[in-house]
Amino acid sequence: MNEVAQKEERAVRPQPLETEGEFEREYVTPKVNITEAQDYYLVEAEFPGVNKEGLEVSLDNNELTIVGRRQANATGNLLYRESQTADFRRVFELDPSVDTAKISAKIEQGILTLTLPKTEQVKPRRINVS
Repeated sequence: MNEVAQKEERAVRPQPLETEGEFEREYVTPKVNITEAQDYYLVEAEFPGVNKEGLEVSLDNNELTIVGRRQANATGNLLYRESQTADFRRVFELDPSVDTAKISAKIEQGILTLTLPKTEQVKPRRINVS
């Protein structure tokens, strides 16, 4: 693994799924791409069939949890299905370098884009020499 991938993995680290109550709920793990820019990390996650109303993004103790629920197709009788009916879920452990108060999210055509700004302390800065 190269240095950039290792750095990204430390900043936004996927966490294992947990159980809910007595039964483990079935979830599909969405595929993600994580990139780093100078001022922020960008997380792009695939949530096919999920719209804004079916999406829940929460933050608790530096753990970012994303849950996506598909809307059932209410028109006609289902004759054949290849897609899974399970909901999506992904959990990431965030590094303290992420400014959690400024995280933003948008979903467009089934792609959730999270922007995780870096805190001012970790942003590179230029020091003027006098």
